[in-house]
Amino acid sequence: MKAFNAYAVEYNINIPHAAYPFEAPNKRTALLENLRCFPPPLQYKIIRELCDHRTFKMKDYAELKSLKVKLVSQFAHLVPKDEFSKLNETLTEETRHWLDSFPNALELYLQAIYKYKHGIFSRNLLDDLRLSLELLLKIVFNNDKSLENQLGNVGSFVSEAGGSKEFSNMFSKLIDYYAKYQNTYIKHDDAVVEEEIEFVFEISSSFMRHIIRLHAK
Repeated sequence: MKAFNAYAVEYNINIPHAAYPFEAPNKRTALLENLRCFPPPLQYKIIRELCDHRTFKMKDYAELKSLKVKLVSQFAHLVPKDEFSKLNETLTEETRHWLDSFPNALELYLQAIYKYKHGIFSRNLLDDLRLSLELLLKIVFNNDKSLENQLGNVGSFVSEAGGSKEFSNMFSKLIDYYAKYQNTYIKHDDAVVEEEIEFVFEISSSFMRHIIRLHAK
């Protein structure tokens, strides 16, 4: 009720259930009837934010994660324009889902998301993405090699998982260029080109999603 009252005041919308106890037969109905008072883009925003509400416990995490993936996969077109981020939310949310079994890599990935959403376009953000991918590869290949030294393993891994020769070569070559790009900004204190961050973020996410999918086969 407190959350919905705050949304009602913020957007000047009257809701039927603003106090407890309410007249609805149960909490589920009260929530639904309150939610229906808002236009679809605000419904999206409210559901997304309620998924992160502080009152949820760890035991609720699996259901919340499933709901958020469904939300961004099927209803991302409802993101309010004033809430819109250039970052592909569907891609990042799905990547978070796939990284769930790799907590160390996931932690760095979440740090990168936080920095991006708060406008921290620095080489630290790129470093988080690179290290997230590097940690993932170390776990998948059971070694302690740097990203640059995993290229042979990546090509073989993709090929052995059924990838075509052309795709395997392309995938390892892309990671090679990715590593070189990252090294330019991480090992040297050059200014990060803000317009390139979105692309680097999304290609990092695509790399990790595909590697985990093949690893799960």
